[in-house]
Parts: sequence; structure tokens; C-alpha cells
Amino acid sequence: MFTENCKIMEVGVPVAAASSTDSNSDILDMTGFDGVVFIAPIEDSVSGGVATLKAEQDVANADAGMALITGASAAATSAANDDLNGKILVLDVYKPQERYVQGVRVSATQNIAFGTLIAIQYNGRFKPPTEHASIAELVALVAPPL
Repeated sequence: MFTENCKIMEVGVPVAAASSTDSNSDILDMTGFDGVVFIAPIEDSVSGGVATLKAEQDVANADAGMALITGASAAATSAANDDLNGKILVLDVYKPQERYVQGVRVSATQNIAFGTLIAIQYNGRFKPPTEHASIAELVALVAPPL
């Protein structure tokens, strides 16, 4: 099952509408995982606002040394007020070069509000021993009854 072979977690709280957001996620240790998918919902957008989701990496578990992973940026520009509301930015980082990775939500030009940032680490060489602390409940079914 999918949920047995990945680690799903909340890594960033919602971010209020702003035109200059720079919000880093929790830092993820990629040991034992091949990749991570970041999912950032856009909750509110103003015409001209640019919503961006980036990924950074470092050899150390420290925000200060994090550097942008080349090409790891998903962005959308709001063409009209609220046109990005309810949409998501998705960034899949496969085989980062460094051990530690974080997602970064950025807004520019006009106001953008982001929802909770989700990360899914995948292709683990081991099954996560427990669910992440941010999971209130996870239900997985095998061949549910009709």
C-alpha cells in the first residue's frame, strides 16, 4: 500500500496573505528515501501575485546553509483576483544531492496566502516505524467491502 511505503507529514503551517512571503518548512532528513513531494495549497490570491514553491538542500540540518536545488521551483501567477484559490503547487524532488531538504513558500508582487504545507517522502528503503506526529489518523484499506 502507498501509505506503508512513504512518510506523510505536515511540514509548514498556513501563511497569511502577503506580497513578500518567504516561509521555510521543517527540515527533512532524506536518509533512506529517494524523493520527497511538497504540496502547497494556495488559499487566496490577488491579481498579479506570484505564488512559488521551491526546494532547498544542505549537508547539515540547519536553515542557514540551505541552497536552492537547481530547477526545483513551481510557480503560478494570478491573472485575476482569486483565480488561484483552491489550487495547489506540487514539487517533486527525486534523489537530492544532499541529506537535508526543505520546502520554501514564496509570494511576490501582490498578496498570496498559503495553506498547510504537506511533504511525502517516498521510495524508502525501509518502512517508517510510526506515523509522523502531525497525522491525526491514517486509515488504509485492502480490498474494502462493496
